[in-house]
Parts: sequence; C-alpha cells; structure tokens
Amino acid sequence: MKTRQLGSAGPDVSSIGLGCMGMSWGYAESQRTDSTSVEVIRTALDLGVTFLDTADIYGDGHNESLVGEALQGRRDEVVLATKMGLVVDDLATKRMHRDGSPAQVRRAVEASLKRLRTDVIDLYYLHRVDPAVPLEETWGALAELVAEGKVRHLGLSEVTAGEAARAHAVHPVTAIQSELSLWTRDALEGDDVVGWCAANGAAFVPFAPLGRGYLTGSIDTSTQFEDDDFRATNPRFSDAARAANQRIVDTVKDVAQAHGATPAQVALAWVLARGEHVVPIPGTKRVGYLRENVAAVDVRLSPIDLDRLTGLPSAVGTRY
Repeated sequence: MKTRQLGSAGPDVSSIGLGCMGMSWGYAESQRTDSTSVEVIRTALDLGVTFLDTADIYGDGHNESLVGEALQGRRDEVVLATKMGLVVDDLATKRMHRDGSPAQVRRAVEASLKRLRTDVIDLYYLHRVDPAVPLEETWGALAELVAEGKVRHLGLSEVTAGEAARAHAVHPVTAIQSELSLWTRDALEGDDVVGWCAANGAAFVPFAPLGRGYLTGSIDTSTQFEDDDFRATNPRFSDAARAANQRIVDTVKDVAQAHGATPAQVALAWVLARGEHVVPIPGTKRVGYLRENVAAVDVRLSPIDLDRLTGLPSAVGTRY
C-alpha cells in the first residue's frame, strides 16, 4: 500500500485508511456483526492499511472496544485515531451533546485507552468544538495529554480554518477530519480548510468519501433504508434528492467504465487527487468492499477525468 505522511511532523500512514464507525453506529444495524467487523479490520491490516479511525461516541464506546479487540497482538501495525468531545445522551435515538471541558477531556481519554486496550492514542481528535468552552481551553487540556505521553498527536473535526488557526497557536494541529467527496465539497470552498491544512503542515482526513454509499452506484430511488439507518431521514437521501443527484453518480460510473474500475474507486481517486496531504477513510463492514477501496490507490485519473468530475454540481440536499 502506498503511504502519505500524517502532517509534516506525523507518521506515515496508508494512503487510504479505514473508518470503523459503521461497524457500530449509523448504518443498517441488521447488517452488522462483531465477528465480521473484527475480520474486516484484521484483513485491512493484512492489505497494508495502517490508519484506523474510531470515536468514543460510535455505539457509545462499542466501536472502540471492537477496534481494541481486533488489534490484539497487532497494535504496533497501525496509527490509531479516536475522538472525544461528544457525549451520548440516548443511544437508541443517537441524541448527544458537546462537552469540551478539561474534566471531560480527562474522563474521555482514560475511557478510550481502556476500551482500545492500549497505553497511547496516536491521533486524538476533538470531535466537535463546544461553544460553551473556549477552544483554547479544550485544546490546552488535550495538549497536556501529549506532554504526559497518553496521546501522540492532536486533531480537529469539522472546524473552520479560523478555529484551526486558534488551536494551532496553542499546540500543533496534526490533522483535520471533515466530510469531503464528489458531492460534499464544503472543505474545499469558503475558507478552504483543505488548503489551510496544506499551508500549515496538517493532514486532511476526509470521512464519507463515498458519499455515505451513494457514489458507489449501489443506491437509487428504489433503495429502502432501515429505520435505524442515518440515511433514512437524511435530506440528501430523500427520493427527490436522490433523483436530482443521479447525474453525479452517472458520471462517476461513466469514468469508472473507461478505466476498468468501480465507481467507488473513481470517487476515492478523485479525493486522493486533492493533495498529497489528503488521507481518506472510507468505511465498510464487508471484506469485499474493503479490497475494492484499497485498490483505488492504483486508479490514475487523467486531467480530463479530474476536470469532468470536479465540474459536477454539489449534491442537492443538506448533509444533516
């Protein structure tokens, strides 16, 4: 597997990582089994994937425990990322609140270390900025964890470039994680968080680079989601939005056919082309899709392909 550096001072990681959220939270619960998820994670390591992403909120601790189990005997093969800053109020409804207090930073890291069965977290993200707590206060508490050896590097999730700069002035930001795909380009627009990362020695880590499954071409207006699936009530997956967004996936399919690739591989190749500091973390619960995603590093899109894909409209429908 090809590698990319996780920030100017961070470790090398596989060019494509593995997002583990869907193994515990968010999508089609009936299709999840812990034993299969453990197999997917261990197969990822066998394929050279060295960057795993989880969070304490995914399944209210379940996902971290699952990752911790899968990494038994293999912990030193991966750069392990997790997050804090969101707290589950009700698991069934996925109701949550933000807590960026220094006390919560302490509580969260100890719980994550225990669930992950490790003594150090390689990359620890602030999952969301808490508007009730100054960012500098939260970030300072996180920086203390680095000084104590419990965490190696710090990251932010879903922030503005201004917030990133405020944190960076306190302690280096190694990575920023936000949604980025052919149908979600917020991070490339506005204050250009992807560009901020490149200019400040940070990695940009796109989650949902496959458009929560839409860009794989496997979802159309006839697709029915389970009640507990995030997409069942998401505006971007309404029947009207899916019909309006069909042009995007049709173009991806067309480019994929010309390259003898799959739509998912083309979608990932476009994300990888946003810069050498960009490391996408597509999620999957199936070994077959994992192998497909990993192979995207070998897809070479021409300048004409990239221009055609970049010229597509952003998706109809809000992200949340």
